[in-house]
Amino acid sequence: MTAVFTILKRIFWALMMLAVAFYIAVAGLLMVWKTQPINNSMFMVAHRLGGGDVTQTWVEYDNIAKSAKQAAIVSEDSRFVSHHGFDMDGIEAAMKKNESAGTVAAGGSTITQQLAKNLFLTSHRSYVRKGLEASITVMIEGMWDKKRILTAYLNVAEFGNGIYGIEEAAKYYFNKPASKLNRDESALLISMLTNPKYYEKNMSNKRLRNKQRIIMRRMHQAVLP
Repeated sequence: MTAVFTILKRIFWALMMLAVAFYIAVAGLLMVWKTQPINNSMFMVAHRLGGGDVTQTWVEYDNIAKSAKQAAIVSEDSRFVSHHGFDMDGIEAAMKKNESAGTVAAGGSTITQQLAKNLFLTSHRSYVRKGLEASITVMIEGMWDKKRILTAYLNVAEFGNGIYGIEEAAKYYFNKPASKLNRDESALLISMLTNPKYYEKNMSNKRLRNKQRIIMRRMHQAVLP
């Protein structure tokens, strides 16, 4: 019994040390990325490990079309500028929608939560990942301002197979820089974020185009940081 307890104690402390090391690494990267371009993420690493190529070019906030920033906010996180990483009203609404549907039909994740996942975690769903996502979200909100969070989100989001960031997406789909995107183009690109690899090959999909129209109608409501 004593031997088993000793082993469990060692495992516990090993896990604690790993957790501490992980959060130190996250904090260090967030400090660097607060002012420096972000040209990598866990999603990009996973894509490369799977044998794929990644294209991504960092652009600053002022070099992203206003319409793209508006589209991201109205589509992904309408209360972005007013919450501190978690939209409690959105979470409650998502829970009610899921209960009504009998499945996970809505997530309620904010832009900051999605950024935390994209930068440091994977798409695998588990309570452990959600816990890590929540803690990293708090760190991001505490260390970065909203403008930096939105800039990073648009620069690391996936817009197709190996296509990361709004700049590469604008070039790939419309042969122009992100600064020159118009309202239609911005709404379409942001509409793709729910299933970018599928929509890359199905740009005329009815659900995609319907979401594009909804985003365009709401775009004027966006409050930018």
